[in-house]
Amino acid sequence: MDADAGARYDELRHGLHDLAAAMPAVMDGFMRLHRNAVTEGALSQRTKELMALAIAVAIRCEGCIAFHVHDAVRAGATREEIAEAMGVAVLMGGGPAAVYATEAMRSYDRFAEA
Repeated sequence: MDADAGARYDELRHGLHDLAAAMPAVMDGFMRLHRNAVTEGALSQRTKELMALAIAVAIRCEGCIAFHVHDAVRAGATREEIAEAMGVAVLMGGGPAAVYATEAMRSYDRFAEA
């Protein structure tokens, strides 16, 4: 995933667009949920994206990792913040999460240099 983080992100965005065309009511509801869940509130959007990323790593969802690294970078997350979030992910997800955490760190490097 890391070498093609941007391509993976774009591929998933297009796939979700196609899914929305196939089931608009469901995906409209999901997208509203997503927007509202990461909207600034008591927690910043950056914090919420870091939380989502840590969960994505703990449950081993490659596509989710690509999306939430991308969105965390856009929200201003630093490499150090991503690394600390990965520490929490490994705490909650164990050894398999450590493998996915390496993917998240590599994706951060790709998105940050873009």
